[in-house]
Amino acid sequence: MNGLIRGAWKIGAIMGIPIWVHFTWFIVFGLITWSLSTLYFPKAAPDLPAASYWVKGVLAALLLFASVGFHELAHSFVAKKYKISIESITLFIFGGVAQMKGEPPHPKAEFNIAIAGPLSSFFLSAFFFILSMNAASGIKALFSYLAQINFILGAFNLIPGFPMDGGRVLRSAIWSKTKNFYYATQKASSIGRKIALFFIFFGIFSLFTRIPGGLWLMLIGWFLYTAAQTSYQQSTLQESLSGIKVKDIMVRDIVSLSPLISIDEAANAYFLKYGYGGFPVIEGDKFLGIVTLKELKEVPREDWSRVKVSDVFVPHSKRWEEAPEGDIMKALELMISEDKGRIAVIENEGIIGLITRTGIARYVQIKREIV
Repeated sequence: MNGLIRGAWKIGAIMGIPIWVHFTWFIVFGLITWSLSTLYFPKAAPDLPAASYWVKGVLAALLLFASVGFHELAHSFVAKKYKISIESITLFIFGGVAQMKGEPPHPKAEFNIAIAGPLSSFFLSAFFFILSMNAASGIKALFSYLAQINFILGAFNLIPGFPMDGGRVLRSAIWSKTKNFYYATQKASSIGRKIALFFIFFGIFSLFTRIPGGLWLMLIGWFLYTAAQTSYQQSTLQESLSGIKVKDIMVRDIVSLSPLISIDEAANAYFLKYGYGGFPVIEGDKFLGIVTLKELKEVPREDWSRVKVSDVFVPHSKRWEEAPEGDIMKALELMISEDKGRIAVIENEGIIGLITRTGIARYVQIKREIV
């Protein structure tokens, strides 16, 4: 489970896509409900009872986040048209994120996926505006708010700061012009970081000049800067590993453990001697699994001489293996998604090597220094 989904709850699925709500969503839900119920609705519809303001405040907050969900579903719907699967949609403090599994196949797909979100928000803005035209005062105020906020949501997302929608539109344009996806991502991410810094510094300026919204601008800027920096680093990593096969980086000289030795012997004769964080467990020609320092540390130190490797190793699963001709980036993504430090390289149902996160990191570091 990725970092974004930690601290989130699954509330259902739409189009087969899991919908998660992050705990930070409840903070914003409370703030929006309170501000609308005590400030906006009493001013927009002063003839209503106080209880009505709170009901409309809750309803407006729910419809706002439904609108954010609709925005992300629009991205997801178009992405599916290009055979890109969506792992999940998460609603959190700054809106929503659709987790795409893979990148768009070409610039046009990138543009269409990115622009679908803002267009969906503008559609909702027009829809709620039409509903507000002949509504009673209280309902009119509710629909007017939703029309305004969806228009702002669509316009804000068109700011060309990657990884916002506008930044992805910008990346599609650079990608189309240069025919280089990695360069386009790095350039769009660089622009995104500059825009994020503008938000941060303008937010600081707003705090000193008492312009409303300074703190929010700083938080949004920090979030965008972090996201843009992460995208830049990921693109750089992908470029370094482009075209590299698992067999090019895997460890071929495997040091294995017998399942019959004690974990005390494993610690002293293998972990301390070789300095590795894990070893494959092999009996005869059969690959059984992997034992790491984590499994050793879960056993009380006084029991190490009595507990065997066979009692603690993690049995091998086919989902934790790669073929020697496999793409190294996919192997790394597998290790990250499965939270594994190493996975087996299998050929003809036998283990022929190991691929590790440390090995990949070392390869990337050396490549950057010599290229």
